[in-house]
Amino acid sequence: MKDIRFYRGKRIFITGHTGFKGSWMCRVLVGAGAEVTGYSLEPPTQPNLFSLAGLEGRMTSIIGDIRDMSKLSAAFEAARPEIVLHLAAQPIVRDSYKNPRYTYETNVMGTVNLLECVRISQTSVKSVVNITTDKVYQNNEWCWGYRENELLDGFDPYSNSKSCSELVTHSYKNSFFADGCLPISTARAGNVIGGGDFADDRIIPDCIRAQEKGEVILVRNPFSTRPYQHVLEPVVAYLMIAARQYEEPSLAGWYNVGPDDCDCVATGRLVDLFCRTWGGSARWKNQVEKNAPHEANFLRLDCSKIKMIFGWTPRWHIEEAVGKTVEWTQVWMSGGDVPGEMDRQIAAYLET
Repeated sequence: MKDIRFYRGKRIFITGHTGFKGSWMCRVLVGAGAEVTGYSLEPPTQPNLFSLAGLEGRMTSIIGDIRDMSKLSAAFEAARPEIVLHLAAQPIVRDSYKNPRYTYETNVMGTVNLLECVRISQTSVKSVVNITTDKVYQNNEWCWGYRENELLDGFDPYSNSKSCSELVTHSYKNSFFADGCLPISTARAGNVIGGGDFADDRIIPDCIRAQEKGEVILVRNPFSTRPYQHVLEPVVAYLMIAARQYEEPSLAGWYNVGPDDCDCVATGRLVDLFCRTWGGSARWKNQVEKNAPHEANFLRLDCSKIKMIFGWTPRWHIEEAVGKTVEWTQVWMSGGDVPGEMDRQIAAYLET
């Protein structure tokens, strides 16, 4: 989707807008001239991208819990959205082991609450996309990519709760919107990197924190292979799906959004790329953890469906994704123009 003028004047309701992906998505949407209402908890980190992204005064930001049905419903009714983008989640695998109940409440009942808002107010809504994760699949550590018709059965509480979110979406679509008039899709993306991710237990933020402190980067599992992509890849793909199904409801479905096979890389290689791009004395070492919670060693997506139906292809390979991440971070660390850098990268991506 190179032309985002479709979104000019459209009323958008986005949950999880204060998160990493949500902040990038809001920057894209306000730049396109959309009327954006966001509903989310306070930004999850300090510093955080939402505060840095220059969005104040350019959108409506409502701080609320996706589990609070009454507050969510009031915000939804006030926004009268045409397009709904559901990103709100407890997104960290390790946190899901620490607090599984909260993870399920947020990721499963949060989806139910939002779809209830859509069901009740469906006259204004014309397109819904629920963003989940590549981890929804039962991971057999296969060497080939998972397709959209594979079994949904994530292992850890985070992954499993997102599998449940998918099933909730399927049920609502089949039960309440079976006539196909309201297109509802889910999008399953892999690990994203990019400027402004300050979360714990993510490898690139860990690399950046180590550079700030002048320390060696500690990598707990350098041999695990993941589908890494720049955050703008899935963000723009989500917007493409929402726009295309708005115009042609039959396009609604379940879509993998991932990089090409050459960008499914081991964590150690990703950190090597970061160190080389960052320059200076950046270096890393393997740090094996004792009694670490289970995390998949190998995961890959087959994205043939979205490529065939929409003609979508990834634009930035892993080297460019790391390069853009480092560029953004060095602008931020030097006190530069963060919103301007975001707009520059968005424009560069859309022109690719």
